[in-house]
Amino acid sequence: METIKLLVVDDHTIVREGISALLELSPETVVLGEASNGKEALEMTEKLQPDVVLMDIVMPIMDGLEATRCISKDYPGVKVLVLTQYDDREHVFQVIEAGAIGFIDKSTVSSELIRGIRAVYRGDSFLSPQVARYLVDDFRQEYAGRKNQDPYTRLTDREREIFKLLAEGYTTREIAGHLVLSPKTIEGHKTRLMSKLDLRNRVELIKYAMRKGIVKL
Repeated sequence: METIKLLVVDDHTIVREGISALLELSPETVVLGEASNGKEALEMTEKLQPDVVLMDIVMPIMDGLEATRCISKDYPGVKVLVLTQYDDREHVFQVIEAGAIGFIDKSTVSSELIRGIRAVYRGDSFLSPQVARYLVDDFRQEYAGRKNQDPYTRLTDREREIFKLLAEGYTTREIAGHLVLSPKTIEGHKTRLMSKLDLRNRVELIKYAMRKGIVKL
């Protein structure tokens, strides 16, 4: 079994020593050293070359965010797993931006911590459930925003149906016969959908449909 070399960084001595004692119980991990702030973390990273740094965020002299940025830049082979009580959305995204590939809150159980260490050692990301929910929520909001910006999503089902038939080359009269509607009704739908999509003629409509993958050559 390969042993994972660790550096534990936390400004609270009792917390730091408790984490180290816990990790020493696992046959998978060995604690090379401890640091009480980001500046010490950088010095000890250079000296000890750990595989994984367990990093707190809020510390004196140099905080965990700045230390994480420096380690990610200067020691790309060293993985940073943030272990902190600050699991709010703002801290989460700052940590990820800084270069950490794992984020666990201090209330986690020991088995979860070992799983996180094992994951980041392999180069995989590891996020506690609350942090993962933040990322999913933000993705959903961003995706919904992109959908709302796409004018095609504003078309009604009938307008999409007529749009596709127009793009396939059918005339207004042929579409009217196919949908059992009057040509005047089809023209009304056509005018509205062209306006929503900001299209001026059928050529632009066909090009738009091809870009969207609605029709193919």
